[in-house]
Amino acid sequence: MRITQGCFSFLPDLTDEQITAQVDYCLSRNWAIGLEFTDDPHPRNTYWDMWGNPMFDLKDAKGVMIELADCRKANPDAYIRINAFDSVRGFETVTMSFIVNRPAIEPKIAMHRTEVDGRSIRYTHDVIR
Repeated sequence: MRITQGCFSFLPDLTDEQITAQVDYCLSRNWAIGLEFTDDPHPRNTYWDMWGNPMFDLKDAKGVMIELADCRKANPDAYIRINAFDSVRGFETVTMSFIVNRPAIEPKIAMHRTEVDGRSIRYTHDVIR
C-alpha cells in the first residue's frame, strides 16, 4: 500500500527536477520551506521530525535541494516531506506539503470498520510490518 499524504501523493514519485520546480513555485510566493522526516507514516502521526530549521528568505531552490540530499543521506529509509509555510499575517500556516522520499519497502496500513451504538461507525488503523 502506498502512503498517500499531502499534494501529489496519488502521482508517481516526483523527480528531483519536478521537486525543484515545485520549490521554485513556493519560493515565488515567498513561502518558507521546511523539511520533515519520519519512519511512522500512520495517518494520525502529524508530528514528524524537523530536519534543520525552516528556510526563510531563500531565493533559489538549490538550498532546499542541498538540505534534501543531506536528509536523504542521513535517513534513507524514512518518509521525507517538504512543507511550504505562508508566513503572511492572517494565514501563518502550511500551504503546501508533499512527500519527496519513501522507504524501499513501505509498511502496510490496515483499516478496520466497526459498527457501534446506533448508526455510528468507528475506524481504526493498524500498521502491519
